[in-house]
Amino acid sequence: MKVILPKQHGAWAMLILPFLLSSIIGNPSLFHLPLFFGWLFLYLATYPLLLFLRRKKPSLHGKWASIYLGLAFLFLIPPLLYEWRLIYFGIAMIPFFIINIYFAKINRERAFWNDVTAISSFCVGGLASYYLGVGSLDEMAWFLAILSFLFFLGSTFYVKTMIREKKNPKYKWYSWGYHALIPILLLITGNGLFLIAYIPSVLRAFLFYGKKMSIKKVGILEIENSVFFLLAILMIMYI
Repeated sequence: MKVILPKQHGAWAMLILPFLLSSIIGNPSLFHLPLFFGWLFLYLATYPLLLFLRRKKPSLHGKWASIYLGLAFLFLIPPLLYEWRLIYFGIAMIPFFIINIYFAKINRERAFWNDVTAISSFCVGGLASYYLGVGSLDEMAWFLAILSFLFFLGSTFYVKTMIREKKNPKYKWYSWGYHALIPILLLITGNGLFLIAYIPSVLRAFLFYGKKMSIKKVGILEIENSVFFLLAILMIMYI
């Protein structure tokens, strides 16, 4: 039986990084393990569920959506019993999923604003991870979410200039303008040290633009960049 998996490979880093970063900086516990797997299976469920809603092989996609949702429910029971308020984060994700449904219905899943919606929902997962450990959403929780959001928004601009919008000069200037703004934003807010984590992102946005590169290579480099970002943030936090 063929396993149904999401085709947006770049989303894996978006799924894992905010959650992992927030759990490490917060107060990691054993409950983070079932919470992560519940979060993972919820994400896996969204792909067949959206296809089911579009009436594409409804029996197949409905079955896989049910399997993933069932597994998500089982894994989420322990953390919810430990901290029932985590359910609020699930409620907070509903508007983002509704937007995803809209873009799926009009067959524009790769639209920029749909990507922004996905990034936002992944950052909510990071907030849930932090809340589980600390018991509140303090300034650090929101700061980590913002750092992750800024990083993946830059990744979205960059990947579009390398693949789907590589012949669209507007996206070149969107990407360049955004990546030029990041250092300024960090410096004027007194967070200049965190610029270290964004250096590869800024450099590759300018240096790699227009270079002939396979989709696979673009993806591999983005994974490496995500790992660097995670390690750099952790290093800065623990200096």
